[in-house]
Amino acid sequence: MQTTTARDLGLIRCETCGKLAFDVDHDGYEEHCPRCHGHMHMRATNSLARTWSLLITAAILYIPANILPIMTVTYFGSGTPDTIMSGIIQLLQHGSYPVAAVIFIASILVPLLKMVALLILLLSVQFKWVLDDRQRTRMYRAVELVGRWSMLDMFVIALLVALVNYGSIAHIVSGPGATAFGSVVVLTMLAATTFDARLIWDKQRTDD
Repeated sequence: MQTTTARDLGLIRCETCGKLAFDVDHDGYEEHCPRCHGHMHMRATNSLARTWSLLITAAILYIPANILPIMTVTYFGSGTPDTIMSGIIQLLQHGSYPVAAVIFIASILVPLLKMVALLILLLSVQFKWVLDDRQRTRMYRAVELVGRWSMLDMFVIALLVALVNYGSIAHIVSGPGATAFGSVVVLTMLAATTFDARLIWDKQRTDD
């Protein structure tokens, strides 16, 4: 079934306020939104290139985020650094299965699935794969929705570092893995923002 898009009708949607306006000059660009006066484009400029760069950087940082220590807990002067996975294993050993499951899903599974989903969206648009446009749109919306929940580990570490500080008895220090992990989360959120979902509905890709 053929789907008629706003582009087919010569309409441009303002990314700021959502108002539809006619492309008067038929060049894919309307200088100002009639309502909020923001700049309007038929498609976001260099959307695919920017999303690719952010996604590739996030994928590279995903490796140190999981193999480097995310924090070090010191009790009475001794302590060992923990990665995300080693922390999950310790929680399992102590019987904290629900907490371990939440951290595994939020810190390992969700960022990985987000990157895979963005990769599929980018490849499908760039190489014009014949896929269900509605399913791809739902996938994109899911990526946007779950993005903020990937910061769970960072919130936990920030709270622990701020609250657990008993001098020489016990203290917690964040590790380099936390920086890498936070960067992955931010980069994937930015990648989802820079990806122009309207490209999904284009019959022939244009990135103007």
